[in-house]
Parts: sequence; structure tokens; C-alpha cells
Amino acid sequence: MKHICSKAIGIFTDGVDVILPPRCPISGDIVSSQGAISSKSWGKLDFIASPLCAVCGIPLDFEVEDNLKCISCIDNPPPFKSARSVFKYGDVSRDLILGFKHGDKTHLVSSFTPFLEQAGREMLEKADYLLPVPLHTKRFIARRYNQAALIAEDLSKSTSVPHLPMAMKRTRSTPPQGHLTSDERIKNVQKAFEVNQKYHNLLKGSSVILIDDVYTTGATIRECSKVLLKHGVAEVNVLTIARVMLAN
Repeated sequence: MKHICSKAIGIFTDGVDVILPPRCPISGDIVSSQGAISSKSWGKLDFIASPLCAVCGIPLDFEVEDNLKCISCIDNPPPFKSARSVFKYGDVSRDLILGFKHGDKTHLVSSFTPFLEQAGREMLEKADYLLPVPLHTKRFIARRYNQAALIAEDLSKSTSVPHLPMAMKRTRSTPPQGHLTSDERIKNVQKAFEVNQKYHNLLKGSSVILIDDVYTTGATIRECSKVLLKHGVAEVNVLTIARVMLAN
């Protein structure tokens, strides 16, 4: 019976693809599978590649020795071990992420997952859990989904690393960070996160990956990392779709 149902679902999916073939989320061209990016669209995305800061993952302008840190990470070391992102935040990646985050284009998660696997391959190999950065209840109700949780869920299915969508909670509603300065962002998220009590023992001694859509100044990621380490997490790494390029 299970075989018959699976076969029926496959036939239905194939039929849908014939009538409504999957299209590239950037160019609109027909592609081989849902979420795939067409060859001509690849050049419009600014992928992050080596050389990178060994800690925060920001691209560097020159070849460096292994484990070299950027000036920002030397002057103000982050609490997390490492952070990696797929794209530089630009016109094309911004449109993709905003559509995913605010435009109900949740199917775009399948476009991001393969790239996240590649960008985070080293941290994923030793990770115990994937933890999405949480939304406050008010914002979750307004948006109807947490984009970071969708990413973590899809990445978990692809990598078999368990995800814990409820492990962290946002304890107070904070204003949107979009137009705040770096210092304002830090103050905005102070004491805004907590670990759910029932996950305290599970997380102790673990290696976790914080998942979010965009790394901007790192204020949110730093605050979440501090909270996790305070509750006994051994190592925090960070994986995001895009990275805003701020001057060091």
C-alpha cells in the first residue's frame, strides 16, 4: 500500500511539473527541479569564497594564512567559534531573501539549502543540533512563520542533523533592526533571548549551529551565542544565507 501511495504521489508531482514546470526564482527560466537556479542567474549572485576570516567568515581582500582573523574579530572577539554565509547581501540576494522572509515565498528554502550545506560543511560535520534564531510571539503571529526555523528544518532533512525549533525563545519584543546603528542593535537585543528550560540538559556540552537568514552586524547572533554558552553549550557556530558587507 505504501508503495502504491508513493508511486501515486510521484505521478502527481510529475504531472504538476509538466503543467507548471519549476522555474528559477531569479530569472523565471524553466529549471530541472523546484528551487534550482538557472545557469544564467549564477553570475548575478555574489557568492562568498576564500580567503575568509577564520572566525566571522567575512571575505578578505588578500590571501592569508590559515586561521587568520579579521581586524574586527581581533578587536572584539565574538562568543561563537565560527560563522559562514553563502552570499554577499546585494540586490539579487536581497530580493530572494525578502521574498522568502516577508513575501510568503517559503518554497525558496529549497534554493538555499544546497548552498548552506556547502558553506557550512565543516561545522555541519560535528554539529549536534541546528537552532534557529527565534521570533517573538507577536512577530511570529504577524508573519505566520519563522524563516530561520524553515531553513533549519530543511537543512536538517538534508543533513540529518537534528533541529530544535523551540530550544530558544525571544523573551521580549524588540523593534526591527533594519535602520538601527551597530550600537543600537546591541542594546536592542540585550537580554532578549533565553533557552527554554526543558532543553537545558539536552544542550549541555553540545555543539550547535545557529541558523538565520542574514548576518548584518552580528548583534543578534552574539547575544544568542552568549545565552547558549551560559547554559552549558560547548560550541556555537553560525550559518546564514547572506552576509552584509560592513567595513571593518
